[in-house]
Amino acid sequence: METLEEKIKRVTDEEVDVVPYDPAWPILFEMERNHLRACLPEDLVGRIEHFGSTAVPGLPAKPIVDILVEIGDAEVARRKVVPILEGQGYDYFRRPAFGDDGPPFYHWFIKRDAAGRRSHHIHMVDGDSELWDRLLFRDYLIAHPETARQYADLKLRLAGEHRGDRIAYTRAKADFIADVTRRAKDRENASKETGCGSK
Repeated sequence: METLEEKIKRVTDEEVDVVPYDPAWPILFEMERNHLRACLPEDLVGRIEHFGSTAVPGLPAKPIVDILVEIGDAEVARRKVVPILEGQGYDYFRRPAFGDDGPPFYHWFIKRDAAGRRSHHIHMVDGDSELWDRLLFRDYLIAHPETARQYADLKLRLAGEHRGDRIAYTRAKADFIADVTRRAKDRENASKETGCGSK
């Protein structure tokens, strides 16, 4: 039986492959959202959102659909959701939301296609998680094509530099993502202030 260390090494050693945008990605998201709604306990699951580069039309990406799933109780989800998805062949990890090894943790699943390639990453978090800020990043890229182009250039360069190291690839994007997310939050806050001021 595979140990946790072997499992982690297996998934982190997989190559980084950034490909041109595929219009099938939103369809794959909808299919997976419907599947999760159908197979998971209804009382545990809230919002289900498509995020990451595959959610931005025209943006090159790793061909893996990232999905945020809101769960009401992480411990109940661990007992009820993990066995369901592991039973369907998903890889499961309890993953730190930030950094390498500290709380808060969330439930993370890898789904694979018939050939064994990653097709989806499922991130299960509570409704207050900072990971929901990823939607601000997504929406900012959609609204600002030049920033999306800069991100595309960065991703393509980093994929070449870190093809065999998924962790290094992810870390190398972090500053760009943090900067754009700050801008997205500033824009959102300014919109709220303007809206309040006009009433």
